Amino acid sequence: MRMSAKQRDLITAVLHEKFGAASNIWLFGSRVDDNLRGGDIDLYIEPELQEPDALVDARIAALVELHQHLGEQKIDLVIKRKHAPMQRIHKVARSEGVPL
Repeated sequence: MRMSAKQRDLITAVLHEKFGAASNIWLFGSRVDDNLRGGDIDLYIEPELQEPDALVDARIAALVELHQHLGEQKIDLVIKRKHAPMQRIHKVARSEGVPL
């Protein structure tokens, strides 16, 4: 995983604060492969928070805070609500990703 322990801890703390402590978080995409360079930070979350309006607010607040701490790099945040249908990106993130 191409991410420091400090970055990982920061990401999980911010996402748990904004989406709920019982949220499950994965890092997926190019940052999982130690042989690659660069790339955005692809995050997949199954949030404790489920209300649509609250999820929008949490997403914006989380991305703002992550950018403040990690700098202006591309961060993709894929959110899967409990009762939403499983899409291909959700399956890829869970199967190829690394839980944080």
